[in-house]
Amino acid sequence: MRKIIGLLLVCAFCTSVNATGRKEYTLKKGWKFTKGEVAEGWKENLDVSRWQDVVVPHDWAIYGPFSIDNDKQEMAIVQDGQKEALEHAGRTGGLPFVGVGWYRLAFEAPEFESGKTATLVFDGAMSHARVYVNGQEAGYWPYGYNSFYFDVTPYLKPGGKNELAVRLENDRESSRWYPGAGLYRNVHLVITEDAYVPTWGTYVTTPVVTDECAKVCVKTSWVTPKGADKDNYRIVTEIKDGTGRVVATGESRLSVYDKGMFEQEFAVAHPELWSPESPVLYTAESKVYEGNVQKDAYTTRFGIRTLEIVPDKGFFLNGKMTKFKGVCNHHDLGPLGGAVNMAAIRRQIRIMKDMGCNAIRTSHNMPAPELVEACDEMGMMLMVESFDEWKAAKMANGYHKVFDEWAVKDLTHLVRHYRNNPSVVMWCIGNEVPDQWNGDNGPKLSRMLQDVCHREDPTRPVTQGMDAPDAVVNNNMAAVMDVAGFNYRPHKYPENYKKLPQQIILGSETASTVSSRGVYKFPVVRQSMKKYDDHQSSSYDVEHCGWSNLPEDDWIWHEDNAWGIGEFVWTGFDYLGEPTPYYTDWPSHSSLFGIVDLAGLPKDRFYLYRSHWNRDEETLHVLPHWTWPGREGEVTPVFVYTNYPTAELFINGKSQGKRTKDLSVTAENSADSISMAEFKRQKRYRLMWMDTKYEPGTVKVVAYNEKGEAVAETEVHTAGKPSRIELSADRNVLSADGEDLAFVTVKVVDKDGNLCPDAAEKLKFKVSGALAYRAACNGDPTCLEQFHLPQMTTFSGMLVVVVQSKEVAGLGKLTVSGKGLKSASIEIESTSK
Repeated sequence: MRKIIGLLLVCAFCTSVNATGRKEYTLKKGWKFTKGEVAEGWKENLDVSRWQDVVVPHDWAIYGPFSIDNDKQEMAIVQDGQKEALEHAGRTGGLPFVGVGWYRLAFEAPEFESGKTATLVFDGAMSHARVYVNGQEAGYWPYGYNSFYFDVTPYLKPGGKNELAVRLENDRESSRWYPGAGLYRNVHLVITEDAYVPTWGTYVTTPVVTDECAKVCVKTSWVTPKGADKDNYRIVTEIKDGTGRVVATGESRLSVYDKGMFEQEFAVAHPELWSPESPVLYTAESKVYEGNVQKDAYTTRFGIRTLEIVPDKGFFLNGKMTKFKGVCNHHDLGPLGGAVNMAAIRRQIRIMKDMGCNAIRTSHNMPAPELVEACDEMGMMLMVESFDEWKAAKMANGYHKVFDEWAVKDLTHLVRHYRNNPSVVMWCIGNEVPDQWNGDNGPKLSRMLQDVCHREDPTRPVTQGMDAPDAVVNNNMAAVMDVAGFNYRPHKYPENYKKLPQQIILGSETASTVSSRGVYKFPVVRQSMKKYDDHQSSSYDVEHCGWSNLPEDDWIWHEDNAWGIGEFVWTGFDYLGEPTPYYTDWPSHSSLFGIVDLAGLPKDRFYLYRSHWNRDEETLHVLPHWTWPGREGEVTPVFVYTNYPTAELFINGKSQGKRTKDLSVTAENSADSISMAEFKRQKRYRLMWMDTKYEPGTVKVVAYNEKGEAVAETEVHTAGKPSRIELSADRNVLSADGEDLAFVTVKVVDKDGNLCPDAAEKLKFKVSGALAYRAACNGDPTCLEQFHLPQMTTFSGMLVVVVQSKEVAGLGKLTVSGKGLKSASIEIESTSK
């Protein structure tokens, strides 16, 4: 039996003024902030002259300083296998996010007048938000990751100044990672007529999609004043392609079945389908009239595509079998913290797409609208996740405290917000919830939450990440789900597949391989939960957690079995908090799981995944670096990550032999402990020279194609003393909007331009012209230097400086200097649109 899902999707987000006066303000500037409780902080005319001036989005805690005492947690992490309580010093990043913060904004809304409607929309506020308008409480929303809105029409003053106050509070032991603090996502004020399309008021599906035509069904919610004649309203909609050409039009009146809903159907001829390779988007422009008077205009953006889950065959996008080559990502943006920024999000997506990644799991929380918007535009599928906790507690002050009252409200908001985005292909209702062990509650709660998703959006499958495969298969919790998602333990996949009715398996969270960029440990052996005095992990990519594995342990199952529909690796990027395996070791405040480090610099593992996931682009990467004073004559293995089948290694011109990927390796013939220890599975995907000895000079690798032809080569040289600084930017032209960012990679190199892999140089940053300094990060999980100060020490010879545009066009310059090094500068232009 096939489960077939056909969709046309929209992003219900309006930023333009229309003829009727619909207006959206994004409330960024003019905010005042103070940390700590303020008695009657909601009152009108409060003196805030000594409060801090901030721009929203704003994360108050990312500025530090780091401390072992910030949210120190003494507990046993049950899902990690801990039996006794331990002191976890850096679990939430060692940043001061706990406590109360107040924001206030004085603003005018000239479009608001008697007879109009005002709505405040919060994309996210961390957390327990209490919102006051002109001294009156407008609403409360506890979950910091969700978007929410309040009708503030009764509280807003027409034609005058208004005051908005927001109280936020983060509890101790409320999170397992760094959650951020404050108004870390955007805030909007929407002014409409008394009859209007409400927040997230459209829902669009396509029950039929062919090469010739897509049937488009549009439902538009409509709010009218009390006593209005609803039969007097009509809607006129135009469907436009990416060039603005009208491809379909239609007009209808309110449904005779539901007086609050317009229902329309369109036929779009020869539709261009949305996919990661071709993220084609359309727009729907709707105007609503009362008689002949236009009351509202609403513009939405959408993409046409189909989803299909076929038992025993896999996941199909637009009729094409597609494996999830996905990553899990937390919401923080490294040195920017939780404060959302579109340029930083787009950079992350570009890096992941270059690796061959086609999907992101928003673990373990609801995403920022900017992420979903960027994924729509750039072609990245999304598994949108909701909760890390249900009724049973993981954290003393976690979501379980509000689950009964808020879970359905939160999930309803999530689905309505994003059910029309083409990038969203699956809902995820939970992650490793302790309820999975409870055969009475777990399956029923799973069904209840999945039913909410189906009620609000019957077009997408629903999953959850479960890390207790035996329990959830035996108590039927896994069988309840549209898609059974398993976190880790891939050796259990075949048994679970045989027992489950869905006949497919999703690796909802995989690998948890740990490594530190540019750090290599000897001897090179597979190890679990290995700890070192420097609190790092080896970038030979052979170390993992007690519950997890190496990348190949997942690939081999999904590559060889149609029922394995793909994986979401933990994680795409390092994130603040959870410094496993250094739970109790300070300093250590960020994860080591990332394929890319906290600064956004790829680790060696990036190229391993790229060699497997991005077969169309050349990958030829060699590790480790070749600067090892004192290791002369010692065994120093060399690994090569490449999409070619064979390579030959030369050290100082002498061949060390060829290696060819061993395609005879299967999951079944490599599952024993000896095979694991001897890297048998790795031999199918990596090329390894385990017995090479270090001697200074040059390592050269020549790659060969299937015909035995030499097609590519690369070299690594022993570096000399640090000599100068090199700079390169991810973008050289920014928008002069005061928000756009460029990420400048800084390298310390020798006189010949070779990276100095052990360089730990204190560098200083100076910015001038049309740029401002924003932050810096070196990717070192033990570094306690504050991100916002214009100086930092390189880690493994590198770091990243983030510069921000100003609201003025022109050239800006970043200069980086260090003692004993030749400084470097780079110019970046800001332009007005």
